[in-house]
Amino acid sequence: MKHTISVLVENKFGVLARVAGLFSARGYNIASLAVSETMDPEISYMTIVVDAKDEKVLEQIKKQLNKLIDVISVTDFTKKEHVERELILVKVECSSKDKTRLEGVLGKYQGKVIQCKNEVAVIGAVGEQAQIKKLLEELSRFKIRELVKTGKIALAY
Repeated sequence: MKHTISVLVENKFGVLARVAGLFSARGYNIASLAVSETMDPEISYMTIVVDAKDEKVLEQIKKQLNKLIDVISVTDFTKKEHVERELILVKVECSSKDKTRLEGVLGKYQGKVIQCKNEVAVIGAVGEQAQIKKLLEELSRFKIRELVKTGKIALAY
């Protein structure tokens, strides 16, 4: 089962490598990782999605993270009310006659055409993982040229 964990860390050189190394050394795969500074530039917020087979593995991961010297706090969103989102940027082929159809698809998913030039549209969308997956399925009819996704980000209520 996939679990979403947030980790507040000191924004220092090598912290990300130590966190990633912790997962790697124990054979845990990171399914998604997003990192950014907080409002305090000395602190970073990591959102990590990990595939943990059971609660015991998840507890081990959290304990190991808490042992790292630069870790301030670890939050497991598994049983907490939270909001989670992903961001995608997609480049699709889009002739002028397809533009209305494309905008109809984007309207269902709160997506937006960011730029349209030379029959190529760059689209941005933010949503839950399932919504993003459905949007990409519909966009495949327009021939996707390039796709970039963020990892999942999450915030507790």
